[in-house]
Amino acid sequence: MAIPITTIKKKELTAEESKRQKIDELQSLIAEQDHVFNKILEITGELDDAGVFDALKAMVKAKDELAKVAVEQAGREPVTNLINHALNASGVVAAIDPEVTAKIGASVKSGLEEAELYRDNGHKVSIFELMGALNDSDTNRAIKFGLDFLKGMGKELGRDTRSGDV
Repeated sequence: MAIPITTIKKKELTAEESKRQKIDELQSLIAEQDHVFNKILEITGELDDAGVFDALKAMVKAKDELAKVAVEQAGREPVTNLINHALNASGVVAAIDPEVTAKIGASVKSGLEEAELYRDNGHKVSIFELMGALNDSDTNRAIKFGLDFLKGMGKELGRDTRSGDV
């Protein structure tokens, strides 16, 4: 009967053996992926020829000045206005039901496609055709949506106490 194993001895590599093992693994990886390695060298060569690395080196050396310019530019009123607009717009979009925006987006796409069909036909719309278009259920639905939209927008504008009655 065999003697049971009671201890496991893990072979500790010396610093030299560990270094040699890492070099062997790296050589093996380079040999297996030589096409990728060649592409990387080609790309870096082209970047160097284009002066990208020189520009990056100069930017790193001038990082303090670049940071100063970036902070000054970010503090300008047009930039802060842009940030405020983006925040306000994202708040508005976040408050809208995604199904509504999907339906409106699809409707706009369909409307643009329909408009493209007749864009250059040279036909002028008469007042009678405009009045008759109100009888078309699709056109009437779009006009009613637009009017309801304007009514809701007007209600909200009326609530704006900062600028008075518009």
